[in-house]
Amino acid sequence: MKKLCETVGFLVFAQGAAGLLHEWFGWFHFFGLVQRLPFIGGYSLFVSIVLVVTGVAVMIASDAIKE
Repeated sequence: MKKLCETVGFLVFAQGAAGLLHEWFGWFHFFGLVQRLPFIGGYSLFVSIVLVVTGVAVMIASDAIKE
């Protein structure tokens, strides 16, 4: 369960980082899912920041899980 939480946290973090790189530099057109969601609208930068913070929080919280 711990590895699963770490993996999910990393994937969420990676999506947020890809979204930020896409917003700032125009990179990762193929990797970021944030830009492909139609209901996000113009909030993709905010959503990317939330994903980065959430991914880090899940990775930190996974340390509390006992094997």
